[in-house]
Amino acid sequence: MRKVFKFGGASIKDSKNIINVGKILIDSKEDNLVVVFSAIAKVTNMFEKVIGNYFQGDKIYLSQLQEIKLLHANIVSDLFNNNELIFQELDNIFLEISLILSQDITFDFSYYYDQVVSFGEILSSTIMSRYLVSIGFSHSFIDARNIICTDNQHRNAKINWISTNKAINKNISLNNIVTQGFIASSEGITTTLGREGSDFTAAIIGNALDVEEVVIWKDVPGMMNADPEYFPDAKVFQELSFDEAIELAFYGAKVIHPKTIQPLKDKNIPLKIRSFINTNLSGTTIKEQAIPNRMPSYIIKHNQILLSISDTSLSFIVENHISRIFHLLSLHSIRVNMMQNSAVSFSVCIDNEKYKVPDLISDLQKDFKVYYNKNLSLFTIRNYTEEIVEDLIKENTIILEQKSRNTMQVVTTSSN
Repeated sequence: MRKVFKFGGASIKDSKNIINVGKILIDSKEDNLVVVFSAIAKVTNMFEKVIGNYFQGDKIYLSQLQEIKLLHANIVSDLFNNNELIFQELDNIFLEISLILSQDITFDFSYYYDQVVSFGEILSSTIMSRYLVSIGFSHSFIDARNIICTDNQHRNAKINWISTNKAINKNISLNNIVTQGFIASSEGITTTLGREGSDFTAAIIGNALDVEEVVIWKDVPGMMNADPEYFPDAKVFQELSFDEAIELAFYGAKVIHPKTIQPLKDKNIPLKIRSFINTNLSGTTIKEQAIPNRMPSYIIKHNQILLSISDTSLSFIVENHISRIFHLLSLHSIRVNMMQNSAVSFSVCIDNEKYKVPDLISDLQKDFKVYYNKNLSLFTIRNYTEEIVEDLIKENTIILEQKSRNTMQVVTTSSN
């Protein structure tokens, strides 16, 4: 049986970590692994600055691009001794990026975002493939854009499952494979699956190949009930059910991408979250028949904006209004983190993405009155108690709250 391993940016952030990943792969003694790599840590953010400044006509993007090139060149210098081939490959990749950025702007921001930001994964996987060859990890290198097929909704492309399944089974042979997460294509044009979408790529491949398990290697000991950055006493789940993991990912748990679970649940393929820092730890196993979880879980999302939308005549908010609002949210590829309606208004809490939200508000204002609060935080508590909630938000001003049987969400003034 095959397995899929996925390594995130933190696991390959420098030459020391890359050497560690190579050791994990060699020591695994697995045959027919599919290994999915994210961009090197912080590189996606760096490329986002490049494309943002390019789109705004700010030439600072040229120096920012050189900074990205230097980061990769330094890693290559550490890993390889005068290997002219890998340096030539890097030069060719950056030449390709420069050619894209030399064109006049004729498409929207999301199109250029995908064409440029996708190079983070292309760079990392190229370096990783060359390094793994040098240490004796035999494999085939596959461009994920040849196997992950999507529609043309840039920055949040939807999977064409039939075409993707055919392409994966046609192109992935019975040997070790190295490929990229996050990136895909629509009729030959590069698309991306949304931020942190490399986990989703691993799940898609796992589903198509009906693998034994998918393993996501992280810098934490497993999936935890809270972010240890904010909660030093956070605990690791030994097991979680698919449904509980979907809930936690939906509400914003950072360890796995929200779309990751369903393709694995459909085929009953276990997902393991393991530490690349301490490989002796068993981590977390997510599967169908898991021990029921009653441990409270805490998820905090900062940089939130709350939109309060009402009809211009202050009439009731009815189904056709809500339908129009969700159409615009979908049009701008914006995910709702929390929503609530009253007789005359409809409120949504969303990530305040600077290249999406202003355009959404502008379109909403054509049909509605729109008020908003920025710099908010969204707290989600699974298996909450009133005492837990009170202690968690005691120093914040509550803007909006919502309760269900197992989950409470509270929008507050930002605490970060």
